[in-house]
Amino acid sequence: MKAFLTQTSLSERLETVKITGSKSESNRLLVLQALFPNITIQNLSNSDDTSVLQKGLKSAHGTIDIHHAGTAMRFLTAYFACKPNASVLLTGSPRMQERPIGILVEALRKLGAHISYEKEEGYPPLRIQGQSITTSQISINAQTSSQFITALMLIAPSLENGLKIHLEGEVTSRPYIEMTRSLLKEIGVSTTFTENNIGVLPTAALPPVTITVESDWSSASYFYSLVALSDGLKIKMQYFRSDSRQGDAQLANLFESLGVHTEFLPEEHAVLLSKNAETLEKEVNFNLIQTPDIAQTIAVCCFGLGIGCKLTGLHTLKIKETDRLVALQIELQKLGAQISVDQDSLTLAPSATINENIAIDTYHDHRMAMAFAPLVLKTSLVINDAGVVSKSFPGFWETLQKLGLKVNLQ
Repeated sequence: MKAFLTQTSLSERLETVKITGSKSESNRLLVLQALFPNITIQNLSNSDDTSVLQKGLKSAHGTIDIHHAGTAMRFLTAYFACKPNASVLLTGSPRMQERPIGILVEALRKLGAHISYEKEEGYPPLRIQGQSITTSQISINAQTSSQFITALMLIAPSLENGLKIHLEGEVTSRPYIEMTRSLLKEIGVSTTFTENNIGVLPTAALPPVTITVESDWSSASYFYSLVALSDGLKIKMQYFRSDSRQGDAQLANLFESLGVHTEFLPEEHAVLLSKNAETLEKEVNFNLIQTPDIAQTIAVCCFGLGIGCKLTGLHTLKIKETDRLVALQIELQKLGAQISVDQDSLTLAPSATINENIAIDTYHDHRMAMAFAPLVLKTSLVINDAGVVSKSFPGFWETLQKLGLKVNLQ
């Protein structure tokens, strides 16, 4: 499916947008719910990733195909490794089989897990034979994917002796680790995180608890971009909190420099986004090491605004659904951008023009599709493989249409 976007103007008016529950929170809570059935979850994400994980957690034998869902691959690897009598082949799409998982597998093996590689060493598919794990200490590279660390933290309370995790080196993606800790605390699990050491105590049983998932800040980023590129559009979004667990809530601060003001409305459990040209800077320099998932949105928005940017802390983008840094460079250059990337950063020069009717490739990456879509306020363009948005935001194109944007899906 392709999305044909015809240039549209969004003038000064107020629109309300409903965004699905946070994928990050939902996926963590689903694993915890599988381990502790007394947990009830409200406002669960309707993303493909969450649906795939939910389905996988109901299995204990046979082949489980998680397609493109990287979070499901990591979380299920740890979950099945500690589930006695489980016997699964965990596999995914061709791209998923190119994404490294060796660091997590090695950590689980040191704990006593029985995991083998079906094809290439260090990559899915994985053959997992579930075991009772009693080893209670492990070390792991602190600069690896936070999902590896979270996968270990999620299974930790169900282990006989809990788990102590030593993080080797400088800790990256700390907000995602803190999100996991916060959810563990909310369900009644005791944790510690001092310097480079995480501790999770064993928990035999939990009292019943209901948790409402906050809406997804990563998905909200595309509407920040729309407001920034509009002629005065205001957008209200529900189920957002000023004390969010999600690292991507930093959007509220970062987008001030891109001319978008965020007002929290506690009584409505909502945020109101409005354009504020006075705070728009001519060039921005952001370290996104804690919030790499919003790098694509910010880079494309800066290009649409005609301002320069330097984004750093992006080394984890190279092992996502695609190499997101290279993908951004290729697609923005099609539109006329002057951009350079390296292993960790992206530099974009200011640009006064945007090429029209360019077809943007998405590389099976939902964030590529949604990050480029707001450029419809500046030019007409085509988004290839537009259906990929279902990975995290199935109703994305319909939401844009409701806002009045000219989106034709074919």
